[in-house]
Amino acid sequence: MTARSRAAAFCERFGLRIPILQAPMAGSTPVALAAAVGTAGGMGALGALNSSPAGIRNWAAGVRAATNGAFQINLWIPEPDPVRDPAREATVRETLSAAAGFPVPEAGPGPFLPDFEAQCAAILAAGPAVISSIMGVFPPDFVATFKARGIAWFANATTVAEARQAEAAGADAVIAQGAEAGGHRGSFVNGAAEAQSIGLFALLPQMTDAVAVPVIAAGGIMDGRGIAAALTLGASAVQLGTAYLRCPETGTNPTWAEAIGRARPEDTVLTRAFSGRLGRGIANSITQAFADSAPAPYPVQRALMAPVRSAAEAAGDISRMQAWAGQGAALSRVEPAADLTRRLWADAEALLP
Repeated sequence: MTARSRAAAFCERFGLRIPILQAPMAGSTPVALAAAVGTAGGMGALGALNSSPAGIRNWAAGVRAATNGAFQINLWIPEPDPVRDPAREATVRETLSAAAGFPVPEAGPGPFLPDFEAQCAAILAAGPAVISSIMGVFPPDFVATFKARGIAWFANATTVAEARQAEAAGADAVIAQGAEAGGHRGSFVNGAAEAQSIGLFALLPQMTDAVAVPVIAAGGIMDGRGIAAALTLGASAVQLGTAYLRCPETGTNPTWAEAIGRARPEDTVLTRAFSGRLGRGIANSITQAFADSAPAPYPVQRALMAPVRSAAEAAGDISRMQAWAGQGAALSRVEPAADLTRRLWADAEALLP
C-alpha cells in the first residue's frame, strides 16, 4: 500500500478529509481549536486530564455546535496514588520557592485530579468518534463498552512493546510518540523505562512492522516535509501538538508562544520538574532547579507547581513558566488553525509520489 492510499484509507475509516490530528494537549485544547481543525478536515481533540464530567460534556457540545468534523477525547490511564513524603515535599518546596522567588505553599491532601470513572462515563455520554489513551491501556470492561457504541480507540505508545500491548488490548490505532514530542512522555510505566528516548523515525517503521492496526506518527512533525516523511515510513496519519500552540484559537500565553517560535531543538529538555512525570519543555530556571534534584511524584509535583505556573503566566515570565514544546518548535508559525491544517497537507501532498 502506498503512503497516499494508506492515508486515504485512514481518512475514510475515521471520517476525515485530511490525515492530520490535533494532539490532545491538556489545558491547550479549547473548543475553537478543535472546531477549526475539524472544519478543515482533520481531527480536533480534547485533552481531558483536568476536565470535570460537566466540562467534558460542555466541550463536546461546543465542538458539535461549531463543526461536523470528527474529534477525539483523551484520558490519562491513572496510576496508583503516590506515597506522600512530607520531608521530601518540604525540600521540593524549598527548591521551587528559590526558583520562583516566593514561598510555595504545601500541596494539600488531594485528590489532585478528577475521578477517572466519572470522566469515562462523561466521555461515553459525549460519544466522540475516538477515545484516546496515554500512559497505558483502558480497562477491558471500558473498552468493551465504548466499542459496543461504535467508538474507536487510539492508544499512545512510546515503544514497540507498548504498541503490541495496546493492539492486544483492542486499540483501533496506535500513536507512535517519538522522543522529540513536546509535553508528557506517554510511557506505560512511570520510572526508568519512561526515559527511553526513541526518536520517531527510528520508532515508526519498526512499530508499523510490528502491529496490524494503523499507526499515527507524533513527535517533531511541524511541516509538510515531516508529514510526507512519516507517511513514507509507514504512518497512516500524523498527530501534531506544538505546531498548533501558536494558532490564535489555542489561546497560548503570549510569552510561551513567543518562546516556542525561537526555541531551537537543544533549548528543550526532558524534565519531571513541571509535573513529576517526564515531559519535554523549554529549559528554564524551573527545569534547571531540578536537573540534579528529584521533584515530588506525580501529581503532587504538579500541584506544587500550580502557584508558580500561575504567577509566571500572569507576569509573562518564561523563566518560571511551564512551557511545553517539542524539538521542532522553531518551525511553528502564527497562523489560524484551519489554514495551518490545510497548508500542511497541501505541502505534504506535493512531496508524496
